[in-house]
Amino acid sequence: MLLRPGQLTLDELQAIHGGGDGTGQPLVMDPAALPGVLASAAVVRRAAEGSDAVYGVNTGFGKLASTRISEADLATLQWNLIRSHSVGVGEPLGAPVLRLMLALKAASLARGCSGVRPVVIDTLLAVHNAGLVPYVPSQGSVGASGDLAPLAHMTLALMGEGEFVVDGRRQPAAAVLGQHRITPLALQAKEGLALINGTQTSTALALHALFSFEPVLEAALVVGALTVDAARGSDGPFDPRIHALRGQPGQIDVARVYRALLQGSAIRASHAVGDDRVQDPYCLRCQPQVVGACLDQLRHAAAVLLREANAVTDNPLVFADEGPGAASPSSAAGSGSMISGGNFHAEPVALAADAMACAIAEVGAIAERRIAMLIDSSVSRLPPFLTANAGLNSGFMIAHVTAASLASENKSLAHPASVDSLPTSANQEDHVSMATFAARRLQPMIANVAHILGIELLAAAQGVDFLRPLRSSPALEQLHALLRGHCPAMMEDRYLAPDIEAASALVRDGSLSRVLRTLDGLPALWTPA
Repeated sequence: MLLRPGQLTLDELQAIHGGGDGTGQPLVMDPAALPGVLASAAVVRRAAEGSDAVYGVNTGFGKLASTRISEADLATLQWNLIRSHSVGVGEPLGAPVLRLMLALKAASLARGCSGVRPVVIDTLLAVHNAGLVPYVPSQGSVGASGDLAPLAHMTLALMGEGEFVVDGRRQPAAAVLGQHRITPLALQAKEGLALINGTQTSTALALHALFSFEPVLEAALVVGALTVDAARGSDGPFDPRIHALRGQPGQIDVARVYRALLQGSAIRASHAVGDDRVQDPYCLRCQPQVVGACLDQLRHAAAVLLREANAVTDNPLVFADEGPGAASPSSAAGSGSMISGGNFHAEPVALAADAMACAIAEVGAIAERRIAMLIDSSVSRLPPFLTANAGLNSGFMIAHVTAASLASENKSLAHPASVDSLPTSANQEDHVSMATFAARRLQPMIANVAHILGIELLAAAQGVDFLRPLRSSPALEQLHALLRGHCPAMMEDRYLAPDIEAASALVRDGSLSRVLRTLDGLPALWTPA
């Protein structure tokens, strides 16, 4: 895959996240980026050889920016920076996140505004292409001044001083690099700072959540439609005229999906006339409004994250095609300029991740309400708790309790991380984004929603079983058959936890998404039609 700095697409990022584009081809930097990389490296080299103080080149860092470093110690300064910043704690980040981190950092540095030599980019790509996973603890970044600790651990592995995770075990980096014939990276002026300044960890974590949630959101649409039929709900609320009047694109697209999924249902036809219910509960008829609004938030987050993935977010930035920046005290003498700024502040990622958290929580919240509706015979008109002999059997009574606990947990996890800030670096870095946690906390939320939907899928299928011999639409009957291939109907109480795990796995692994793929003319998930 050709890596084009500043021009990465969401599809390319998803391919990198998944371990490749299916061709087995390595990531290769676009040769057109090389002149810019060389030009910016030359600016840094001149600054290192000059007498002016330039942040990140011949000064200390953070609160120590006024401390001047001798020319003889400039390389040691960068090495010490990485060693001192490798202070992360917690479980290590997984391979999909590290693949994105390595690729995003390489693409950012190749924009030619970071002042690193080509060998830095080549080493990042060599590690990526070898399938190596640097050991990077997941906790320790506040999402400003870059994702310092996690990116430092990644860089330490590239230097041969850190560790890689091989077959689930931590291994010394030098030995692993040697096995793959990758020369450890020897840092020069500014290169350590360029590698750890930036938002590549928080962005990778947020993209990881976006891609992980895609099949779960698609499953929510399919399962929600099956619940409509199980509860003998109306398809009137999905009429396109309703949604056109509001004009919200996500709502319009979700309603279109529900119409397609329910088309041809004999269950719907059986009660289309003569049903004395005037309106369905909100959990059924407001699905386009709720899930559609969530979809709009996710689409916005995808756009923000795509911009961030293509951005240059380290500091100071190098502008090789300009003269010295007279307005900046960080300018280097000679051709080109270096300007200190704040692109490392991950507020865009933090706010996008918080929006994703609310959307994820709401998809689970309305699914939990649909389960509660199904087991309530006064509303669903199905047997109590979806069991034929209620009392002797409890049916789905406690499965719903599990769903309720997960939905409640997600409400706490959805509290915005971006509104918090703790000053760091002796108050030099006095406002931070908390973007890394904002993105990292999305994975347990996604797992919770997948389990809620797994429970709903079991409950909705059980509801449809009670309506036999009537059949649902072809698409939803395909879904029902898929589930029954893993989990039989529960005619009497049995050990249900394995069924919940099996159904939840179908939600997460894309099996339910394939039901949508059988329908024509449906919108792309992340991009409005």
